[in-house]
Amino acid sequence: MRRVVELTEMGRGTGPRVLLLAGLGARGAGFRALAERLSFMARPVLVEYPEGRHAACGAGELARQVLTAAGQVDAVVASSFGGMVAGHLAAAGAVRGVAFLGSFTRPEHLGLRGHLIAMMGPIAVLGRPGPLTACVASWKRVPAEQVPEVVPTTTLERMTTLHRAFAIRGEPPPPDLRRLPVSCLCIQGDRDVLVPASTMARLAASLPPGTPQHLLRGAGHVPYFTHPAECARLLTPWLHVLSPASGIETAA
Repeated sequence: MRRVVELTEMGRGTGPRVLLLAGLGARGAGFRALAERLSFMARPVLVEYPEGRHAACGAGELARQVLTAAGQVDAVVASSFGGMVAGHLAAAGAVRGVAFLGSFTRPEHLGLRGHLIAMMGPIAVLGRPGPLTACVASWKRVPAEQVPEVVPTTTLERMTTLHRAFAIRGEPPPPDLRRLPVSCLCIQGDRDVLVPASTMARLAASLPPGTPQHLLRGAGHVPYFTHPAECARLLTPWLHVLSPASGIETAA
């Protein structure tokens, strides 16, 4: 059982170091296909959150753990709830760029769904998501061996999702990033049933003016998993601009 954030370094080149932040109940390992496509020009880092009762902390506390583990980095690519964690990192000046993949930084960006976000915990425990749920979330068929990369399938992962979902409302969300010197990018699947396409406009309104917005046709809630090539194509020019920060040391 993980007590704190754990990292897996995927690249050791000289490109920008980029954290890949998963959603509420997803595994960081689900980003592996995207990380491999980015590793030729960046240094991707998979992030795994704490598990079980150690998951009972909000996005702000998770951001503090991520910063302790990774130090300051060049960029973050965040999915779903990971956008809240990324928002706290950006507000703290720990990153210079954030790409939001079907993300939000505040529950209200989800519209009416934002009032029900804590219910994702009981749904994960009582609904026991499996292949069908993974297909609905992905908007495509997911091979049986890859279902755990999309939805929580073990008892520990389901209880982890419960603890994390209940903790979201326990602390304030990150502030708007609109006036901060941070480079942002929005990517959204037009078939996302959990974080609908309308979320992107609400999120973009809280980001620096002119933030690019991209809608991926046929993509669901986990485009980094189902459409890694398309995501890499959109992320690559953005990451090229975020050259490695100088004089930054990573935490031990």
